[in-house]
Amino acid sequence: MDFLQLAGKRFLIFGVANKKSVAYAVSKMLVEEGSECVFVVQNQTILERVSKLFPDSSFFTCNVENEDEIHALRDAVGARFDSFDGMLHSIAFADYSEGMKPFHETPKRAFLQALDISCFSLVELARTFADLLKPNASVVTMSISTTTMASENYGYMAPIKAALDSSLAFLTKSFASFSQIRFNAVAPSLLKTSASAGIPGYLDSYLFAERVIPRKSAVKTEEAAAAAVFLLSPRSSGIVAQKIVVDAGMSINYFDKQIVEKVVAE
Repeated sequence: MDFLQLAGKRFLIFGVANKKSVAYAVSKMLVEEGSECVFVVQNQTILERVSKLFPDSSFFTCNVENEDEIHALRDAVGARFDSFDGMLHSIAFADYSEGMKPFHETPKRAFLQALDISCFSLVELARTFADLLKPNASVVTMSISTTTMASENYGYMAPIKAALDSSLAFLTKSFASFSQIRFNAVAPSLLKTSASAGIPGYLDSYLFAERVIPRKSAVKTEEAAAAAVFLLSPRSSGIVAQKIVVDAGMSINYFDKQIVEKVVAE
């Protein structure tokens, strides 16, 4: 039974880097549901690596910081595919090469680069591929569970993800003038991915999350991916311009008795 109504659908996937990527887990589930995935990765090196994961799929390269590459990508994809039922935007980057700084010391260059790659790329890709998206297509991006908690080891990325979240409403409203294309986000708490491994202090926060989450187990990448697959499916047609939090209940349990007792005893 094709409950999610995904059989025969085609999706444009941005952001697969390896088997630990959320985008990989999403794509694997889509393929298992009978969908076709067309992949866009950052460069040829990544393409050679991840194309082996989906040997029957089409792959393209694009550095979303380069507007000319985005337009060239549109032409290349459009020459081979006439339409898509949805798009996954799982792209984010922050330069922490200078170490983690207090937020007010964030370098302008680093902030704007992260904003360009992690947020504005969604706007740019949506605009560029608008004519290839079906009138009722679903666009899903990857956010974070909260952008208002000042997590020191996430640096300046939370405000950027907040901008990404806000863009969902504005993109949906803009596209409503000519389509029913909807924009939503999946917002997981801490995940064990290759990208997160590059964030200073992330492991400690991940281990803390496992203690705070009621079930004492962090959110799995597959759990976040399943939410994205649902949002990409026609079954979620009534969910529009929303951020779906997938945190296994972490946000309700910050005052866990065992953790409080341990901290107070120190």
